[in-house]
Amino acid sequence: MQQLLEMVKAAHASGDYQPLVDLIPYARMLGVECACYGEEVIFKLPANPDTIGNPTIPAIHGGVIAAFMELTAQFQLTLQMPQPGLAKVIDFSLDYMRAGLHRDTFAICTISRQGRRIGNCSVLAWQERKSRPIAQARAHFLLDASPIQESAT
Repeated sequence: MQQLLEMVKAAHASGDYQPLVDLIPYARMLGVECACYGEEVIFKLPANPDTIGNPTIPAIHGGVIAAFMELTAQFQLTLQMPQPGLAKVIDFSLDYMRAGLHRDTFAICTISRQGRRIGNCSVLAWQERKSRPIAQARAHFLLDASPIQESAT
C-alpha cells in the first residue's frame, strides 16, 4: 500500500501517470496510454487490429470502447481520491454516436461530483476531433477510501 501511495505522489509531482496505468493488466493489454496536458489527463487507445469488432468497416469493437472509457473514468476518480483506493462501478451508461474506426482513440473524464462515498463523472471519446465524439458516457462509482487490504496468509 505504501508503495502505491508513493507511486501516486510521484505521478502527481511529475505529471507522468503511465506507470500507474500499467499496473492495470487489462489497460496494459489494450495498450492504453496516458498523457497530462496542463491539468487535463487524456487517455489514448492506440489502433490495434486485435480490437476490431467489425472487419468490413473496419471498426473497433463496442465493448473495447466501453472498457476503455470505463477505465478512463475509474482511473481519473482514483487519482482524485485523498488516499489511493479503488473506484468501483455502480452504473455506467454509454451512448455510441458514430463508428469508432480503426484509428487511435482518445478519452477524457470530467468529474461532476466526488463525495466521500460516491463519484459522478462523464467521459468523452473521440478520434480525429474532440468536437466529433464517437461515444459519451455517464458513470457513478463507489469510492472505497479505505486502504487496500492485503490478505494475511
